[in-house]
Amino acid sequence: MSETGELFLGIIALAVVVMAAIQVAAIFAGIRLARRVDALATQIDQEIKPLIANLTALSSEAARAASLAARQAERLDRVFGEMLERVDKTLAAAHEFVTGPARQGMAIVAGARAVFDAFRSFRAASRKRGAPRPAMDEEESLFIG
Repeated sequence: MSETGELFLGIIALAVVVMAAIQVAAIFAGIRLARRVDALATQIDQEIKPLIANLTALSSEAARAASLAARQAERLDRVFGEMLERVDKTLAAAHEFVTGPARQGMAIVAGARAVFDAFRSFRAASRKRGAPRPAMDEEESLFIG
């Protein structure tokens, strides 16, 4: 072959060797990168798993607390409802206790007053009967009008 052909052939061979070296270096860099990514994923997995477990526990505790709070609110509502019912019944009983005897007392007082008024009227009537009557003139008794 000619010298130029050999020169070109040498250049081509050198270029192939350089390209092969670059490819091998790229493969090693890719392997190293894959190992680092794997190590990073493992580290993230180890650090995030406890965090996720804590968040899960926290959310379950929050759900339990919300459930307890709802039950306590229902219980409080029921207790206040019963208390208001009892207060209403107590007030009605107290009202009946106070007004019932008061009505009866007023009825007794009214009856006693009627009895006293009746005695007074009988007494006044008996006084009028016993008192001398004024004499009427005959002309007045005959007067119509």
